[in-house]
Amino acid sequence: MSLNNHKQKLYPTRIDMSVGSRAQIVELLNATLATTLDLKTQVKQAHWNVKGMDFYQLHLLFDEMATELEEYIDLVAERVTALGGFAVGTARVAAADSILPEFPFDILDGKEYVTALADRYAPYAQHLRVAIDKAAELGDADTADLYTEISRAIDKRLWFLEAHLQGSATTASAATPEKVAAR
Repeated sequence: MSLNNHKQKLYPTRIDMSVGSRAQIVELLNATLATTLDLKTQVKQAHWNVKGMDFYQLHLLFDEMATELEEYIDLVAERVTALGGFAVGTARVAAADSILPEFPFDILDGKEYVTALADRYAPYAQHLRVAIDKAAELGDADTADLYTEISRAIDKRLWFLEAHLQGSATTASAATPEKVAAR
């Protein structure tokens, strides 16, 4: 069952926000929950299957990233329930509602896994920035702050992933004809 087909019921709360604002924020948070769950499973897919010279380093990095995402899943789901909403966090809903593309199953090399994850972290980071603005527009500074916290960490992870890829490009471009001739 997709969130799109699930009418969200709000439970009573003493939080001083209108029902309409809470409903919109709960919907936004559940969309984030679905995508975060999906991203975590994709990172674990990379963790389990990465191969190559950087196997151990990437295996540990990907596991650390998945653990971090698990923390965000809890924070987002708990915010949903604090606002009187119902956290919808099953694998089926995540698969149906995630903004991310399916993870490729035909790769093994570490660089390919890093690229695939960077290609998923970038739209997730963009989603978080949009959610910061949406939560702020709806007058929910706490949810905007939660999104800001997650956004900072995701941008840092994206930087880590891109640094692996830039290192390969830098190494390749470092062997210029002038440097080769000087050897």
